[in-house]
Order: sequence, then C-alpha cells, then structure tokens
Amino acid sequence: QVQLEESGGGLVQAGGSLRLSCAASGRTFSSYAMGWFRQAPGKEREFVAAISWSGLGTYYSDSVKGRSTISRNNAKNTVYLQMNSLKPEDTAVYYCALTPSFKGGTTYYSERGYDYWGQGTQVTVSS
Repeated sequence: QVQLEESGGGLVQAGGSLRLSCAASGRTFSSYAMGWFRQAPGKEREFVAAISWSGLGTYYSDSVKGRSTISRNNAKNTVYLQMNSLKPEDTAVYYCALTPSFKGGTTYYSERGYDYWGQGTQVTVSS
C-alpha cells in the first residue's frame, strides 16, 4: 500500500507563509496525481489544490488561488504546497491525497477521486 506523510504545518501569524510537504512511500505507480484538502472543526473537508503527474496541470480552490502554489518532485515522491499571505480562515488540518487515476465522475477537486490519504498536519493562523 501507499503511505503519505505530511509535514510543515504549524502556527503562523496572519500574513505569514508556510510550505507544506507530503512524501509518498510504499507501493509505486507509473504515474499519479496528488492533491491537498483541508478541514476545519465543524466544517466539511474542502479541496485546496492539486497537481497532475507531469506537474503541468495545477488546480486551486478560489479561496487560495493567487496565494498558494502547488508543486512536486517526482524523484523524491513529494508534493509541496507553498502558502503565502495566510489568513485566520486558512486554519485547518491539511491532508495530502494521492490517486493513480481518477474514476468516472471524479476529477482533481473531488475528494472521492483519491485513493490514499495522509494523517494530516495542523495549520493555525493567528490574527
């Protein structure tokens, strides 16, 4: 199976930056997409960003577009999420996800489209 380990979360003041990392290990696939989702207490899990295998396709939620950049290093089996100009509403547990292929009716922004998930890393933005 695949294991995903997130890192880079923490406490940051509003306006600050964080770079989240997600390293995949275990089973390998010929190609796979990776994404980031987040969940705040009492709220639904929501899509944040995703990236295609080649890295040429990147996708962002409206809430982080313009402030965040997703990238990957396939040699390291790692995806990154650079988050700038952080806001208190960015506070959440951030989860990394991976899928070798999307099922019918799902795509990069769909939680159901991903097969493997990390344990999450906490991001707290103070005002």
